Amino acid sequence: QVQLVESGGGLVQPGGSLRLSCAVSGLILRINPMGWYRQAPGRQRDLVATINYAGEVYVADSVKGRFSISRDNAENTGYLQMNNLKPEDTAVYYCSAYSQTDRTTYWGQGTQVTVSS
Repeated sequence: QVQLVESGGGLVQPGGSLRLSCAVSGLILRINPMGWYRQAPGRQRDLVATINYAGEVYVADSVKGRFSISRDNAENTGYLQMNNLKPEDTAVYYCSAYSQTDRTTYWGQGTQVTVSS
């Protein structure tokens, strides 16, 4: 069964950086696209960034110029590089992967990112 596990979250000072990872396990022929979402306390879950199989990316305006999304050659791990973090970036970050094998979107359990001095 397909599972996604996020890692790399934690506490960081404003202006700092973190890199989130999303390890994908299970039977997947092709993951297209992969994405990252975030949900702050009391807020809705917002799209942060996506990347398709060809490497084309979308980044939300709120994080453009600070965040970048990538995936490895094996297409079993996704990344979200977060630079110049701000307190308003504090949220639980979730990765997602759309499996073209079974036409299903899978979600990780989330990793907490806290930006505070």
